[in-house]
Amino acid sequence: MKILVTGGCGYIGSHTIVDLVENGFDVVSIDACFNSHESAIQGVEKIVQKEIKNYSIDLCNYEVVKQIFEAEKFDGIIHFAAFKSVPESVENPLKYYHNNLTSLLNLLKLTEEFKVKHFVFSSSCSVYGNTKELPVTEETPFEKAESPYAHTKQLGENIIEEVAQKSASKFVLLRYFNPVGAHESALIGELPTVVVTAVVPRITGFAAGKFKSFSVMGTDYPTRDGTCVRDYIHVMDIAHAHTKAIQYLVAEKQTLPCDIFNLGTGNGVTVLEAINSFEKVSGLKLNYQNAPRREGDVVSIYANNNKAKNLLGWTPKRDLDNMMLTAWNWEQKQE
Repeated sequence: MKILVTGGCGYIGSHTIVDLVENGFDVVSIDACFNSHESAIQGVEKIVQKEIKNYSIDLCNYEVVKQIFEAEKFDGIIHFAAFKSVPESVENPLKYYHNNLTSLLNLLKLTEEFKVKHFVFSSSCSVYGNTKELPVTEETPFEKAESPYAHTKQLGENIIEEVAQKSASKFVLLRYFNPVGAHESALIGELPTVVVTAVVPRITGFAAGKFKSFSVMGTDYPTRDGTCVRDYIHVMDIAHAHTKAIQYLVAEKQTLPCDIFNLGTGNGVTVLEAINSFEKVSGLKLNYQNAPRREGDVVSIYANNNKAKNLLGWTPKRDLDNMMLTAWNWEQKQE
């Protein structure tokens, strides 16, 4: 079966291609590399020992994307491609609404036109906002989005749920928590082209001397040590969940037009606990600073992942130390 992976040169997309190929799928990528590097595909090819085709086109260009659908016969789509920086979305909301929603609408039109049976959407735990309910389940109501990025994910889910009601295709929405780490080979990992704002790449980049300073953004949150709580999950565990979702759809186990799954470990980890884990596996001491809260950040979020375990047969296997170690191995290889 041939699967289209949009954003295949990106962080989660590249790792998912590896998992898909290792589970017998043929994969084609579309990625214009606005916030990624085509070198990721080369890393994927070294791991899977197979050539991966990537079309370097903008998903917002409907006619060009349509030509790809005419040239390839896709059995399923996994849609990762989107702008994802929370701070940038706060500064430039129109950029995020245009790119993230236009690309999704184009893909949904082509899914209908070319009768693609299976569609998996890359969503986010940011859809829950500053929820009072922890751990969150798939039924936890949305609170107000804390950033335009998060709002594009809320809107994207709403659009897909409406389309699914009248479509012959089946849809899965995967809500990621905080993917970190890298492939064990250190041939692929997180390599953004815009300013790095995520905690773990900032930690590893600071330790490697890429950044002059590292700040913990907010130490006065109502949490056990005053820093934000997140559900960090290894990127290869996230990647495998996409393979499981496609297999679930192909096996026609899904009864709903559109279903939703949380992808997290179920464990809330503070920023300081993440730093402590990194210091343990690397043997380094980070001389970090404390700074004010960052606009757009929620206080605490972690998952109830029982639904993904029960229906998809998916269980995250890697712990926080493994996440930090593989992230650090990848970082060191970039020097």
